Amino acid sequence: MPVYFAIDLKSFYASVECVDRNLDPFNTPLVVADKSRGDGTIVMAVSPYLKSLGIPSRLRLYQLKPVKGTIVARPRMSRYIEVSTKIVSIYLKYVNYIDLHIYSIDEVIMDVTRYLNLYKLSPKALAKKIIDDIYKASGLTVTCGIGDNMFLAKVAMDIEAKHKPSNIAYWKKKDVISKLWPITSFQKVWSIGANLERKLHNMGFYSIGDIALADKSYLKEKLGVIGEELHDHVNGIDNSDIREKYIPSSKSLSVGQVLFSDYTYEEGKLLIKEMSEELLIRLIASSSRCKKLHLSVGYSKRGGFSKSLNLENPSDIYSVISQGFLKLYDSYFDRDQTMRTICLASSDLSSSCYYQISLFEDYQGEAKEREGFKAVLKIKEKFGEKSVFKASNLLEKSTALRRMDQIGGHRK
Repeated sequence: MPVYFAIDLKSFYASVECVDRNLDPFNTPLVVADKSRGDGTIVMAVSPYLKSLGIPSRLRLYQLKPVKGTIVARPRMSRYIEVSTKIVSIYLKYVNYIDLHIYSIDEVIMDVTRYLNLYKLSPKALAKKIIDDIYKASGLTVTCGIGDNMFLAKVAMDIEAKHKPSNIAYWKKKDVISKLWPITSFQKVWSIGANLERKLHNMGFYSIGDIALADKSYLKEKLGVIGEELHDHVNGIDNSDIREKYIPSSKSLSVGQVLFSDYTYEEGKLLIKEMSEELLIRLIASSSRCKKLHLSVGYSKRGGFSKSLNLENPSDIYSVISQGFLKLYDSYFDRDQTMRTICLASSDLSSSCYYQISLFEDYQGEAKEREGFKAVLKIKEKFGEKSVFKASNLLEKSTALRRMDQIGGHRK
């Protein structure tokens, strides 16, 4: 019988901040948030102590329930990546990389089936050994779900392990009737989000058991392939193979940001230009051209738009890409509105190594522009992001220099 582990680093960001301060995460009121962004900034994580008081990890700083002695720690993404990398190296002491799937910075799934005999340990004993090893090396607490497949391991971790003193829960297929089917809050179950939950309620399903006992073909008819997969999952069936790493058939690159203040139509043009440059450098770094551009804008009060544009030919030229995004921006932005979020994306990527030149292209001019950006990329790689930038990046409404100090939108 296959045996899978789903392992999660408990309140990862907040726990790292506590441990680095020699504080106990389970007795310390600490939140991870960037106060310099104002009270409206999103809290990235709260310590296990605050969670025990019923305080959620995803809220705005001004919504935080007052707790005496609360520490507000500024996010340090480079530190979290460093700790995560160290812990992944511990996982690799126990399993081969082909049996390890890194789900996120603080969560992994691993197939331990063929390692149980090697270590002469039961599933729970091996899980405890890994948990103890991680705690000894980092001071971080880990929860582990064990299951006959990846889905059962994940829900065992999310639903039961996080609430057990041992931090370990083992679910087998036979356990879904007693442990999974009674659940009525669908979003507790891995892969069910708010939209899917709403659809399921509209279809007359109010418990996981209702879904499990429904006709599979009906779910597929109403929800597509997702319905079919969901029916399998809630009946304890998951035929996924951890060794079959998912490779997207259609690759894309994107850059986005939540703005600190409202931006008018004119001010937003500056962001379009500098984000186009950021996206272009990523295209060049990956030796890619894009055929399709996507622009999403969220207005300050309500609404926004998300539109796409097909380029005449695949491109990795700044003038072509920036003008494409500006065309979308000019065409759809409501001049009476102000902007608070923006995302630029490129898709339908192809390799820049092989390319059919059009008779109407200024090939020499484009080649010169491309080589210029390649030179910029080399300088940045050698001397750092801020080693070269445009004078326009010094303008008051520019966000480029600040973003160079960030990872995933947060301070390094």
